[in-house]
Amino acid sequence: MKTSELFGGKTVVLFALPGAFTPTCSAKHLPGYVSKAADLKGKGVDAIACLSVNDAFVMDAWGKDQKVGDNVMMLADGNAEFTKAVGLDMDGSGYGMGTRSKRYAMVVKDGVVKDLYVEEPGQFEVSSADYVLGKL
Repeated sequence: MKTSELFGGKTVVLFALPGAFTPTCSAKHLPGYVSKAADLKGKGVDAIACLSVNDAFVMDAWGKDQKVGDNVMMLADGNAEFTKAVGLDMDGSGYGMGTRSKRYAMVVKDGVVKDLYVEEPGQFEVSSADYVLGKL
């Protein structure tokens, strides 16, 4: 998928996380966006997308496991190309994960990043669905 297809002519909340099936990502980050999807869309968000440096098969399986349905698009950045292009990659080698994405959320309106919320290492606050919802 090209970024113009994802972001063109729409308001999109894209949130990224270090990995599918990882503890905070599975227990808090993704479920928060699934449960708040209607609230976000009620504030003018056209699409919600979850991005991780995983392959498409893993992202699909994780989406099914988390029962995201049509609430959240599950996007794989298998080679970390998008993640590196936006400068939000991190080295997870110390955890056996290699190159991964930092935890963040962005609000994109017609292809322009309007807000970017990047977490400090080991934190989960500013990229949460509740935080982003409060800023819309």
